[in-house]
Amino acid sequence: MMPPVPFLLDTINPTSYYFAMKKGIDYIGVGVGAIIFNKEGAVFLAKRGAEARNERHKWEFPGGSVEFGETLENALVREIREEYGFVIDVLQLLDVVNHILPEEKQHWVSPSYLCRYKNGKPRIQEPHKCEEIGWFTLGSIPVKELTSASRKSLHSLERYLKGND
Repeated sequence: MMPPVPFLLDTINPTSYYFAMKKGIDYIGVGVGAIIFNKEGAVFLAKRGAEARNERHKWEFPGGSVEFGETLENALVREIREEYGFVIDVLQLLDVVNHILPEEKQHWVSPSYLCRYKNGKPRIQEPHKCEEIGWFTLGSIPVKELTSASRKSLHSLERYLKGND
């Protein structure tokens, strides 16, 4: 395997940076989230696992990182299929959250979409990243145990449902 190819960021004071830089840590990452409703009106949540990138052991509206050249919507469909084994329809953008975690030295920009469960059996396919999943009524969401980005998106969802965009 060939070593990573360096690129120069500063031509006056040449410093080599490698493609081993980490999203959200070495540069601002883009992570997309899904607020997925089933036909009964329940919302799908996932509890972050021991090897999650941040906010371990907190509940979240699931999603993941956007890859270079990938649309936000395609990234969301891919991440849900890869991590939970089911298919969603992406309906519309709900909000964009500044997900800044100073204590973890991370910075993410996180668009969240309203989505609909389409088919497949939800299951944890990456147990090191996720320790629990479930469907929750809006009144039973464990708000105090949500990630900071999911709490912000929940607030946006509540405003949206009340008609107060």
